[in-house]
Amino acid sequence: MISLEFLLASAIGLLASTGVYLILRARTFPVVLGLAMIGYAVNLFLFAMGRVQMASPAILTDPSKVTDPLPQALVLTAIVIGFATTAFIVQLALRSRYESGNDHVDSKEEIIPIDPREDEP
Repeated sequence: MISLEFLLASAIGLLASTGVYLILRARTFPVVLGLAMIGYAVNLFLFAMGRVQMASPAILTDPSKVTDPLPQALVLTAIVIGFATTAFIVQLALRSRYESGNDHVDSKEEIIPIDPREDEP
């Protein structure tokens, strides 16, 4: 039988590897999805490190069966911050697509230097 720890570790590894794969793409939308997936992997990792116990209170009634509320609070905060950051990155990507006309992450256009001597009479 597969243990819960193995499933959680596999999910974290799958999310992290998929996120890295998507970040290495040349388009903006896969890069945004990859950043979100890495954020989800980090959230699951933080949640797993909190040693969550089923049906255990977060207050000190029995010191041997206490769930630490700090990792849960950190994950909840990270979810909110990750959502706001993702929304901001999507807006930047849309603006970049509007300004440049393409959605490539790396610029393939040739940059022409401006010669200051051209303005002189």
